[in-house]
Amino acid sequence: MRQKSLSVCGLVIATLLACVPSARAQTVAAGPYYATPSWDQTIACTSTANCPRFIVLSNFSSAAVLDRETGLVWEQSPDTTGRSWPFAQFDCNNKVVGNRKGWRLPTNQELASLIDPTVPGLALPAGHPFSNVLGIPYWSATTDAFSASNAWIVVLDDGRVTTSDKSNTRLIWCVRGGQGVDAQ
Repeated sequence: MRQKSLSVCGLVIATLLACVPSARAQTVAAGPYYATPSWDQTIACTSTANCPRFIVLSNFSSAAVLDRETGLVWEQSPDTTGRSWPFAQFDCNNKVVGNRKGWRLPTNQELASLIDPTVPGLALPAGHPFSNVLGIPYWSATTDAFSASNAWIVVLDDGRVTTSDKSNTRLIWCVRGGQGVDAQ
């Protein structure tokens, strides 16, 4: 009798689970939407048509891109107006992309994760879906530990990571998600 009750209960639970609609993410790419991000994995891009690492998010009006390797969401087309570091922080923190707030400057490591050192020139992975990305320095949220008046920057034309005085004018590329562990 008890076994029959458990079987009926299991059947009811299975039926309920089958009837609950699953949440589907809106993307413009075919295939699995989201890989579990892990900093020890690499997802290779070979061409624009074959780049499973990056997914343009249609539910962000195609204005944001999920990096399936890190789990970060990047602006698809970063602003090309330079600003000092304090204004860079302010602008990312107040930015609206794809009708979403919650943007911030990336940490030095997050920004550098977009670099493919094997690519000459603009050092982004082959097949990336980004536009308006320039090969000049971008601010990170990471302050230089040896000089609080400096912050780390990433130069996208050669992948160089260095520091710059926070009063200098640099570009910003805002991000969502991740840890954002640096003081902002």
